[in-house]
Amino acid sequence: MNEPAKRSTVYLEPDIQRALRIKAAHTQRSMSDLVNDAIRMALREDQEDLAAFDDRAKEPSISYEALLRDLRQHGKI
Repeated sequence: MNEPAKRSTVYLEPDIQRALRIKAAHTQRSMSDLVNDAIRMALREDQEDLAAFDDRAKEPSISYEALLRDLRQHGKI
């Protein structure tokens, strides 16, 4: 069962609000729908970044200096 939407007050910069209003009219969607979608996308990206970080946590680390030496030894810099 979906909970009813909660009302929030968000202060938008005038140009952002104007662009959002125009996009809502152009796409025939509400400003709330567009904002909710944008927030979902940002949260999804954060979740993907955290998952990638967890996946790489077990990789060996290398210092910046060692990385530069390795690149130089292999003729990449």
